[in-house]
Amino acid sequence: MNAAVKPESMGNAVFGQPDERELRDRMKKELPADTFQAQTWRVIWFLPLQLIIWGGIAAILLAGLPWYANLGLGLLVGHTIGAQALLAHEVLHGALGMSKRWQNFFGWLGFGPMIVPPEFWRKWHNVVHHGNTNTGDSDPDSFGTLRRYKTDPKQKKFTKLAPGSGTWYSYLFLTYSFTFHAQLVLWFQAKRRKQFQGLDRSKAIRQTFYCMAAWAVLAVISGPLALFTVLIPFMVANALGQGYILTNHFLRPQTATNNPLDNSMSLRSNALLDRLHFRFSHHVEHHFFPKMGHNMAPRVRKWLEDNHGERYMAMPHGTALKLLYTTPRVYKSSTELVDPNHPERVFDLLPLQREFAASNRR
Repeated sequence: MNAAVKPESMGNAVFGQPDERELRDRMKKELPADTFQAQTWRVIWFLPLQLIIWGGIAAILLAGLPWYANLGLGLLVGHTIGAQALLAHEVLHGALGMSKRWQNFFGWLGFGPMIVPPEFWRKWHNVVHHGNTNTGDSDPDSFGTLRRYKTDPKQKKFTKLAPGSGTWYSYLFLTYSFTFHAQLVLWFQAKRRKQFQGLDRSKAIRQTFYCMAAWAVLAVISGPLALFTVLIPFMVANALGQGYILTNHFLRPQTATNNPLDNSMSLRSNALLDRLHFRFSHHVEHHFFPKMGHNMAPRVRKWLEDNHGERYMAMPHGTALKLLYTTPRVYKSSTELVDPNHPERVFDLLPLQREFAASNRR
């Protein structure tokens, strides 16, 4: 079991174990060798995804369908854009092999509609997030520690947007926040944080405007139908991705060492959706092996359940979303969440570890 620390005695204490390298080495040794080979054949999935996206948009614009049919197509297009971004995430990690040029090509297909240039995504996600997962105020994808909000009280307003704040508009957060957060990282964090050194930020900003222009052109061409070709697909794609991304880390403790068993969480999703979403639910597995194809992630899950079931967490997806909206987002300590606008709201994460550990499913 993790070296859990009682919340009342936190101080500078930390959560977790520094055995991530040992675990990786054991899995590489004990799992079949093809688990970690590039899965280049999976790039073929971009073809049906592109056909659904462009076919759906064309049908909305040209078929003269009733509003409810256009709504259904808009939802389908948005879902497919979101699923395509999940596959592009694998591509840009190198899980499908290929040269950087081809990775960028498919990265544009997946992340362009989300207004995130692929080279910017690599630096932000592959380097800065993966290298600082749930670590203090260093992870660009975390709401960080209470210390940050005491230092700059104006930031407390931002937490009101987030799930768990209790505001009515926080329930819209998933529908825009992937793209919104990407812009915050590009315009502010990438400008001042040394971890982003080497990123051609000016180029990324220009590319971002190109993505926005593409959506604007589609909106102009669509006229009133832009509700179905632009707004609904954009919101659904954001919500699909954030429904995974926010639950993967926001309900886990902060850690001093970058151990995925301690700072990340997987999900137990509907079997059909799990396949449609390219097994993005296997997130602990992904953080152990970012360059592994997600179709191989179930092997890693089984190994972790068999060997470290008391530490491995994979919560039901619906439960994770419910907890996301009923808990604060800022870390008071490594194992406690707090609402900086209502500091009496404190949530202890350790009971979740005990309740949803894989060993408790047997």
